[in-house]
Amino acid sequence: MDDYPLLNLFWTMLWLFLWVMWFFLLFKVISDIFRDHELHGWGKAGWLVLVLLLPYIGVFVYLVVRGRGMGKRDVKQAEAAEQSFRQYVQKAAGTGAGAGAHGSAADELHKLSALKEKGDITQEEFDRAKAKVLA
Repeated sequence: MDDYPLLNLFWTMLWLFLWVMWFFLLFKVISDIFRDHELHGWGKAGWLVLVLLLPYIGVFVYLVVRGRGMGKRDVKQAEAAEQSFRQYVQKAAGTGAGAGAHGSAADELHKLSALKEKGDITQEEFDRAKAKVLA
């Protein structure tokens, strides 16, 4: 350990971290190029060629020119994934939007009435749920 001082170990770890971070950023930019629906064939090809042939300059230019849109596309993708998950859960549970396929409004009202009679829900909750079912 005498021939490799602690400061050299620190610098090696720093360079390794920066190298990993660089590849993360590079793959993030490449995936954003393919994910963007507003950018079409030749635009995607041009950005991809720039990013692959001149990686440092290409990624820097991409982030300056299209960086704000990357965040918006990330948010849009997360919202779409969350909405898809909610629809799946509602369909699997047989409630909410998926209830139309499993039962009629009368069935839903009957279930709500039974819950109210048992005391599981209050009159106020019953009225809100009833309004939602009838809407």
